[in-house]
Amino acid sequence: MERPDFDDIFMELAINLAKRSHCIKKHVGAVLTKETRIISIGYNGPPPGTHNCDEEFPETGCSRDSKGSCSLALHAEQNAILYAVKNNASVEGSTLYVTLAPCLACARIIYSMGVSKVIYMYSYAEYKGLPFDEGVDFLDRFGVMVEKYQKEISFDDALI
Repeated sequence: MERPDFDDIFMELAINLAKRSHCIKKHVGAVLTKETRIISIGYNGPPPGTHNCDEEFPETGCSRDSKGSCSLALHAEQNAILYAVKNNASVEGSTLYVTLAPCLACARIIYSMGVSKVIYMYSYAEYKGLPFDEGVDFLDRFGVMVEKYQKEISFDDALI
């Protein structure tokens, strides 16, 4: 039996976490690791205890902000970082696996918290129709290692 790489294990987990999202627009999952250990996980959605978009707003989803993004939800990488910090886990020097490249706001948080590497599956710019991945460029500029996950993983959720 072939042993999978940790990159594959963590990205597959991020994909499965994305399937937990209640967002009707996009499902995104994230895994925050140090070396070969998971320190936190997250997926996009409203803060705990508020509501589930697919249940409360099944036709339209939450209201949108000026850029067309959900005005109520936290992004998957935000949820993973916040949960780690809430539970007194240091994210300094960690690696973040995420199914969608970080937006600029998330990139600023990732950099500020000391995450040292981001591995993403899909382009945020392509998803949003933007000319380039602002978050990836920001992280590159300020010394956070960023790489696009190169392997194909099949899944059956069209929103991921």
